[in-house]
Amino acid sequence: PTPNAAVVAAALAFARAQLGEPYRWGAAGPDAWDCSGLTMMAYSAGGLAIGGHSVSAQYNRAASRGLLVPYAQAMPGDLIFYSYGGSASGSEYHVAIYLGNGQMLEAPSAGKPVRIVTVRTYDRIPVVARPSG
Repeated sequence: PTPNAAVVAAALAFARAQLGEPYRWGAAGPDAWDCSGLTMMAYSAGGLAIGGHSVSAQYNRAASRGLLVPYAQAMPGDLIFYSYGGSASGSEYHVAIYLGNGQMLEAPSAGKPVRIVTVRTYDRIPVVARPSG
């Protein structure tokens, strides 16, 4: 699916504005974030609901709408998912926003702020979600 450029731009701008904010389990802003809270609110800033405040819910919504594409075709704004063993088996535990050039923006874990890092391959699911597709 072709992404909606305006929605992606709004989501990326929102997410980038949160860089340096602290991680807190269950948080969805405005001053602290967990991974799915950040992705949910980033896309909400673009006017798009992506499945609620849960990694699995966001993955399942994208899957049910035919919005999954192979990681090799990832575009900025796509959602990268991680699960135990790297398969989509209901054990998804992390979501991040792909920025392009092998970089992602994430709310990682306790003690680590919202940040931009190189995409990790360990436990990465081989597909990404294109929410605005």
